[in-house]
Amino acid sequence: MFKGILITNGDSGYNAQLRGIDETVLPEGDVSVGVEWSTLNYKDALAITGKSPVVRRFPMVPGIDLAGTVLESTNPAWKNGDRVMLNGWGVGETHCGGLAEMARVKGEWLMPLPKYFSARQAMAVGTAGYTAMLCVLALEKHGIAPDDGDILVTGANGGVGSIAIMLLAKLGYRVVASTGRSAEADHLKALGAVDVIDRSALATPGKPLGKERWAGVIDTVGSHTLTNACATTQYRGAVAACGLAGGMDFPATVAPFILRGITLYGVDSVMAPLELRLEAWDRLGRDLDIAKLDSITREIRLSDAIATAAELLKGKVRGRIVVGINNNA
Repeated sequence: MFKGILITNGDSGYNAQLRGIDETVLPEGDVSVGVEWSTLNYKDALAITGKSPVVRRFPMVPGIDLAGTVLESTNPAWKNGDRVMLNGWGVGETHCGGLAEMARVKGEWLMPLPKYFSARQAMAVGTAGYTAMLCVLALEKHGIAPDDGDILVTGANGGVGSIAIMLLAKLGYRVVASTGRSAEADHLKALGAVDVIDRSALATPGKPLGKERWAGVIDTVGSHTLTNACATTQYRGAVAACGLAGGMDFPATVAPFILRGITLYGVDSVMAPLELRLEAWDRLGRDLDIAKLDSITREIRLSDAIATAAELLKGKVRGRIVVGINNNA
């Protein structure tokens, strides 16, 4: 038996509970990991609350991120005592995840804990920071340079948005942050944004083409926000889309793509190949300001995760949340 959050969906309805879990609940895998740290992301909050059909197999341990130590392995790539981490691969959705003291996973999903980070810091980065770096890489590989113009970051108070601002600012880009929380403007500027705009300017239906403003965009929202971001991106600019907090729809026209030659990059962190993951984490180690990361990180206990998930969906959480799996203080 080990402690964790278990989601069930049966005669009594959808339920997430911190409880003892029998090891037989864990799915097949060739590596068992003693989890020390995890995170609480938007997707985890949806899974825990049942607000969206994230979980596709029951019972399920949520948690799309984990970091810890190999307990047992039949995979030749890993041995007992190895320090490892995992982001994505469907854990917390179709395969039991990181919000528990133990996980059993496929060895090919694991990465060595990056040399730049402790396990707690790696989880403060988590899928959110790793996704932000993938977006930055997409803009860089498109050829967008710091002197090409403003970069828009939507959903700026979230985990992806916050870390994207920090990364872009350190690399010399001029960042404009979009948020629905105007009271957070000073906080976003402290992270590196030079200007903050209200999300309402982007969140309602707009014209097929607007005034050219953005050299590039990192969008975590989707729907009308993504549509308007595309419509106001400069000629031959690029938009990296990685989120759907505002909806899965894309009520756009082809005008920005045909008349301005912009490119829309879909950024997937869940199934990204190992080579790309290693590149992203290496760049995070070199380009992320750890002091700023610490300033946006909140640590909670595993026993607090269910209540905090509800807070997150209500927009009451900023930045990153790390979960100390064995922290009972």
